[in-house]
Amino acid sequence: MQGCSCPACRPGMLTSRPAKPDSWSFMTDLTPELLAERVAQRRTFAIISHPDAGKTTLTEKLLLFAGAIQIAGSVKARKATRHATSDWMEIEKQRGISVASSVMQMEYRGKVINLLDTPGHQDFSEDTYRVLTAVDAALMVIDAANGVEAQTLRLLEVCRARGTPIVTFINKMDREVREPVELIDEIERTLGMAAVPFSWPIGMGKRFHGVYDLHEDRVRVFRAGEDRVADDLEVLHGLDNPALAERFAPEFERAHDDIELVKEATPAFDREQFLAGKQTPVFFGSAINNFGVREILDAIVDIAPPPQARVAVQGPVEPAGRQFTGVVFKIQANMDPAHRDRVVFVRVCSGRFERGMRLRLQRTGKEFRPNTVVSFLSQRRELLDEAFAGDIIGIPTHGGLQLGDTLTETAEPLQFTGLPFFAPEIFRGIEVVNPLKSKQLRTGLMQLGEEGAIQVFRPLRGSILLLGAVGVLQFDVAAHRLAHEYGVEARILASPYGCARWVSADDPAELTRFIDGNAARIAQDAADAYAVLTGSQYEMRVVQDMWPKIHFHVQREHAGLQLESISH
Repeated sequence: MQGCSCPACRPGMLTSRPAKPDSWSFMTDLTPELLAERVAQRRTFAIISHPDAGKTTLTEKLLLFAGAIQIAGSVKARKATRHATSDWMEIEKQRGISVASSVMQMEYRGKVINLLDTPGHQDFSEDTYRVLTAVDAALMVIDAANGVEAQTLRLLEVCRARGTPIVTFINKMDREVREPVELIDEIERTLGMAAVPFSWPIGMGKRFHGVYDLHEDRVRVFRAGEDRVADDLEVLHGLDNPALAERFAPEFERAHDDIELVKEATPAFDREQFLAGKQTPVFFGSAINNFGVREILDAIVDIAPPPQARVAVQGPVEPAGRQFTGVVFKIQANMDPAHRDRVVFVRVCSGRFERGMRLRLQRTGKEFRPNTVVSFLSQRRELLDEAFAGDIIGIPTHGGLQLGDTLTETAEPLQFTGLPFFAPEIFRGIEVVNPLKSKQLRTGLMQLGEEGAIQVFRPLRGSILLLGAVGVLQFDVAAHRLAHEYGVEARILASPYGCARWVSADDPAELTRFIDGNAARIAQDAADAYAVLTGSQYEMRVVQDMWPKIHFHVQREHAGLQLESISH
């Protein structure tokens, strides 16, 4: 597999490394110290935000500053030939939104940075949640005009529940926005963590002059309309530099007072508090103008954590462990429509991966030897020889792997946890327009269900397949992808269902009796787990009361092996 030969993929881009079979074992004598050094070089983080906060633009600019791309695409120029590097689906290019997470790897200051761009739209929160299970830190992007919005808050709750440290970037300071003191206060009130400014804006909108670096005691002067990575930004040293008041009054006087207040009122940055999710460093800037981007990259390198231990049923797995382990957190079909491929994304949790090594799928006990493993710059790939804990690798496959699967180097039992599926909140039926393409419909839905793009249920009775989602936009995306990736035109139909719970029982015979007695509203999902469907939550409570020996679950984990119950 060779890399892209277009101009954007020439020097400055990640380029393909040709396969060198004799080099696969060039580090077979890897010492524990060298392994720990390789792991310490990794940084793996996700970018999260409310829609339209500038997340995808910032992603582009991070790649630009790291030298991974030469020209940043624009999600606004929908009629242009350029689109955001992280938005590779046709529907994303048409609508100018991100509907699937993207994985990108780059190098910066001697570190290997794995960046995961997530969908901002709440209808795709499940995909975002799964991505957040694969990272060690998060970069929260806030629109300075809107502050902390609903979707941002939901994602931050996930981060806090997992103890994920968060770096905050307040974007769009080149527009008329809210006062920075007000934004800092809102972050602390709504997110429940101390906000520690690392920079402070001088003015806003047309009179945005730059930011003051509280650690370096200097002002970086803003220039609008930057279309390149500028290393020659004008810098004025010292908060008491008379040139600041002379050039930037009256905005500087207001900023000076705010900075003195911030120095007195906010705590000093404490990295341990940051890693515990109790502090968030805050940066101000304008991603569209490349301003403040390098400071974010430096913060990811300097203060974000290297790969951390991962939770498994058998206990924590340390990243510097000698044996390779990994977990499947994302599956994507048709990243390359010309080849109808299917790529499994694996977070390396410990040890070192080597191309051609023998891996064991813990769920089935089967072994396989992947030889075309890749790393990513969105949909562009490069053949991978090795990877370490924290890296994201892609394994092209025709099936057999599921979300949540654990891969290991040895036969020793291991199962990672924490990759849940949530009970859908909205249901629709789906049928094919052309009956001759029924097989293609089932194939497409099977793959979309396996990758988690939408939940697919097969009722025990009836021929109409059901789609389950947390937001209606997921149905539009599923229909679009069926048409454009599988050549199947499908009708989305109304459904009588409005609530679902996965079911289990301590006594298998009792579960069989429940399924037989409720067959008209029982369905199986993509992992063959049984679920009961009702028209409302009230009806579900009635069913629960009638079957006290059945466990009803609002979420399931890997292949239904672990389910979280709710009280009746």
